[in-house]
Amino acid sequence: MAYSEKVMDHFANPRNVGEIPDADGIGEVGNSKCGDIMKMYIKVKDNTIVDVKFKTFGCGAAIATSSMATELIKGKSIDEALKLTNKAVMEALDGLPPVKVHCSVLAEQAIKAALADYYKRNGIDPTPIIGEIGDCDDCHCH
Repeated sequence: MAYSEKVMDHFANPRNVGEIPDADGIGEVGNSKCGDIMKMYIKVKDNTIVDVKFKTFGCGAAIATSSMATELIKGKSIDEALKLTNKAVMEALDGLPPVKVHCSVLAEQAIKAALADYYKRNGIDPTPIIGEIGDCDDCHCH
């Protein structure tokens, strides 16, 4: 299974690792089949994601996709972050092996879960904005 240089770089030197103690939104998603768990923390100011951190328990691809996803939404508006797709994460990493595509789906879901939590904390129902957040159990990891 060949990984791109970008995947290897984000796995070996992941960006934005950690947690934000006073986060405005926290999202946790997991895949029970492959055991990958991602937790995303966001800090929002004036509708912009001013800081984002993650903790991922999983394979190298899960860590790399989490790292790249945080880089792609940092400094962006909530609307821009909501538009982030797993395809964009994969493209930014110069691709993923087919059996690891689910990691990028999980990264997208983790961001959406953090944004949903942010909306809930602010008394807004996130479902019409974000939709249902799945746990990626049907993405054929193995």
